[in-house]
Amino acid sequence: MADDWKPDRFWEDRPLGELSEAEWESLCDGCGRCCLMKLEDEDSGEIYYTNIACELLDTDTCRCRDYAHRQARIPGCLKITPESLPKLAGWLPATCAYRRLAEGKRLLSWHPLVSGSPGSVHRARISVRGRVISETEADDPEHHLVSWVW
Repeated sequence: MADDWKPDRFWEDRPLGELSEAEWESLCDGCGRCCLMKLEDEDSGEIYYTNIACELLDTDTCRCRDYAHRQARIPGCLKITPESLPKLAGWLPATCAYRRLAEGKRLLSWHPLVSGSPGSVHRARISVRGRVISETEADDPEHHLVSWVW
């Protein structure tokens, strides 16, 4: 029987709106890309990423330092829910599990739920670790545009 064991791939079996809160939260790969400042071209609507991270992002762990209170502390912080996802998907990187699943795509091999390792997102160089600065240290965001987020 043990040879038949497979990890629970709940994200493949149920719609996003039916996931428990714990399942929903576990979809976050911890890359930190959603916590980067983005600029939107007023004419084209195209989104450009910077290497400027939210002041609450721990740039080593790529996790929020105050996740429970982030909305109160950072007014522009995105709260990703099954309901808000259709409106926010364009603001999320193409690698984001929430966006990928909403678009009918699979999780990528480095995603911790697939790899079984929380560090796989860092080893695959998907996370922002070592590539960003805090917004408290940044100058003009237009001087911090990056192309490594897609």
